[in-house]
Amino acid sequence: MVLGRSDKVETGEDVEQLEDEGKNIILGIISQLRPGMDLTRVTLPTFILEPRSMLERITNFMSHPELILPIHAIDDPVERFVSVCRYYLSGFHIKPPGVKKPLNPVLGEQFTCEWTFPDGTQALYLAEQVSHHPPVSAYFYASPEHKIRVDGTLIPKSRFLGNSVGSMMEGKARLSFTDRPGEEYVLTQPNMYARGILFGTMKLELGDHSFIRCDKNDLVADIEFKTKGFISGTYNAISGKIKRISTGEALYEISGKWNEEMTLRDLRTKKTTILFDARSARPAMHDTKPISEQDERESQRLWEPVTRAIKKRDQEAATDAKSAIEERQRQEQRRREAEGVQWEPRFFVRRPGTADEWILKEDVDFFDDPEKVKADIRAITSTTTTTTTTTATPTKPPAPQPGATPSSQTATTASPTRTSGGPAHVPAIPGTPAMASAYPASVPSAATGPTGTPTAVLGGVTRHSRIPSNSSDTSDKFVDAPEMPIHDSMSTLQLEDGKPTRRRSLLDKVGL
Repeated sequence: MVLGRSDKVETGEDVEQLEDEGKNIILGIISQLRPGMDLTRVTLPTFILEPRSMLERITNFMSHPELILPIHAIDDPVERFVSVCRYYLSGFHIKPPGVKKPLNPVLGEQFTCEWTFPDGTQALYLAEQVSHHPPVSAYFYASPEHKIRVDGTLIPKSRFLGNSVGSMMEGKARLSFTDRPGEEYVLTQPNMYARGILFGTMKLELGDHSFIRCDKNDLVADIEFKTKGFISGTYNAISGKIKRISTGEALYEISGKWNEEMTLRDLRTKKTTILFDARSARPAMHDTKPISEQDERESQRLWEPVTRAIKKRDQEAATDAKSAIEERQRQEQRRREAEGVQWEPRFFVRRPGTADEWILKEDVDFFDDPEKVKADIRAITSTTTTTTTTTATPTKPPAPQPGATPSSQTATTASPTRTSGGPAHVPAIPGTPAMASAYPASVPSAATGPTGTPTAVLGGVTRHSRIPSNSSDTSDKFVDAPEMPIHDSMSTLQLEDGKPTRRRSLLDKVGL
């Protein structure tokens, strides 16, 4: 089976000028908000959307494998730590032009992909949306030949801040080199801000502090992503220090711009070197199965009608398709509540001893032959969908320990079935009883795919990976959770272009 190459990775400008119609829709939404208000349940118009899911966007941070693959072989622990910092900072420049947010994953959505490197080695990735409210994305990434494993959890918390929208990026990723036991790097993310949503030019900024910490090697990096002040400062600037945890001794200074050049200054030798130059960097592209061979809950197949319309700039079609998926999700949630059924993730469980970190359910032995490790990872998604359902007031089983066998962690299993009458691209969430479709007949169907029980998520394809993740979130500035559409009167949203019919149609579709 042949894997398809993903779309070209974009590294566009982080500014955008909205057209008048878009401004009016945004202003109508904003008129209902108060500073500090949670945006998790606010439905956002499709013209601010990036044509891919957050589960796929996370792979931005795996797009420079040349920086991470050699790290495990570096003998000096300080040099290894600096290399991890370089790799961490290499992913922020990858983004679509303008100020866009990825599609907010639906509960149970999953995304898998692989990278094949010039030397024939590979990396695999698996992500799943393990919670919708609050939105939580769990992911796993591994390159067995290079002894790399990453477990991450992303939990965005978006807020309206007046002329800005902020996404507080709670959560962590844990990077480990499996040939160096006990050496774990815990990484957090900066917050994201969309500026100028009321007046001025819309601009994306990263802000606040992020940390990289390795307790075993007694090292921590505190990196500040600086936002521009009203009078002074510049966009996209960063500064930071690498220190000894035990003594506070500063070893290196980091400075520059995260979308251009970043430098590293050795405070002992006073020598400055380039840490990473985003302007000349070429992100590696991942491979995925053809959409027609993907599981119905895989991101690209699930959102295909939406992303196709976004790319064509057909906002009405995009809104129709997106609304259909969101309505189905609401119906499934109501049905589970009515029947006392609790949804459980397919691939991930909570990390023992944590409240908001998730790891892969299945144990993967990285000390096996790399080909066997990759086969084991692919096999995780090559079985029929597994879900755990319990009746009302369920007793949650104890969190599994790393290395536990699958049989000790799974409960009932069932193949996901498409709701009768529903479109092919909007399957029922695994573990949810079938129900009548609520989708309008005008909603376009997705690309073709099997009509019975879906094929295995990775159906025998040699490319996938899971990156156990343990963070609290890594969503974008806007969180697009659709349960609570905003309603507004026409009087607050007058257009000046003489196209009231078109305007009314769009407002209806975004819930205004």
